[in-house]
Amino acid sequence: MKVLFNILFIFLLLIAFVPFFRRFLFHLLVGRQLIKQQEKAYRAQQQAERARTKPGGIRVDTAPPNANESSRFKGGEYVDYEEVK
Repeated sequence: MKVLFNILFIFLLLIAFVPFFRRFLFHLLVGRQLIKQQEKAYRAQQQAERARTKPGGIRVDTAPPNANESSRFKGGEYVDYEEVK
């Protein structure tokens, strides 16, 4: 029983104080699944992008900077006019 306690104690110390061991353990437990999910999401995004664009069509990736500000009317200069009959 004491040997098991010592092994668990050393294991917890390694996890707590050795970053390399912690990263390795995290990669074993979570890293592979995380990489697979990222690749799956990337493939789905690429497939959706291909489905959205029509062959021979034009697609614009970005909007001009300050697109929302330029669409608002802020007033302007007024010109006097005379009515012509």
